[in-house]
Amino acid sequence: MLTEDRHSIILETVNNNGSATLAELCTLLDTSESTIRRDLAYLDEKGMLVKVRGGAMSAQTTDSFTALERNVAEKALLFNDEKMAIAKYAASLIEDGDFVFLDAGTTTEKMIEFIPDKNVTFVTNAFVHAMKLASRGFKVFVPAGEIKVTTEAIVGADCIKSISEYNFTKSFIGVNGISLSVGLTTPEKAEAEVKRAVIVNTRKSYFLADHSKFDKITAVNIAPLSEGKIITDRVENKKYITEASVKEVMI
Repeated sequence: MLTEDRHSIILETVNNNGSATLAELCTLLDTSESTIRRDLAYLDEKGMLVKVRGGAMSAQTTDSFTALERNVAEKALLFNDEKMAIAKYAASLIEDGDFVFLDAGTTTEKMIEFIPDKNVTFVTNAFVHAMKLASRGFKVFVPAGEIKVTTEAIVGADCIKSISEYNFTKSFIGVNGISLSVGLTTPEKAEAEVKRAVIVNTRKSYFLADHSKFDKITAVNIAPLSEGKIITDRVENKKYITEASVKEVMI
């Protein structure tokens, strides 16, 4: 197939669906990943689509793309009331006997003061969360791994290996971007890998995000919208209500 023909099919597919994964395009075109990657890089350079990890999204999408990741201190100043409402509702979902993964992040940290005094065991990749949970009397496990300073999270291969040994009843995971075309995203690969490992080993996953995260795409895919329930303060684009499981706590 001529290069121009591949480009035409790729653009038609991405624009019609809003996005396409690398695997989908390879199957559709019966072409190697390396060839499709080159095609996507070329089309991205020309401004005809937006290349993202694992595929591409339409340049015509209303989603905004950001590679920015604020540190914990900066995040703590944003949408405090909204995060508090999200955290309070999320904490109410924890039941006696649960084995819970609590992700690093400012919203998940706010959950800790609202968690009921029940027989609950936690695993968290946030050392600050671990200390707060332990001070409340909960049993807490911390995975091995490398500390990422900006988000105060433990990441890396050792962290993923530790997490793979557990079976969580519930997990509460922070996300930086939520998009109808791409799904759930975060700016950094190491954190995305940890979040994916948690989702695979969780019976019920909850994604915590204030309204500013909707119609946003960051660099690395975490999971499709169907992987769990989104807890947010409110959703302005009501199409998310029909495309995903969403709980609004401040409507």
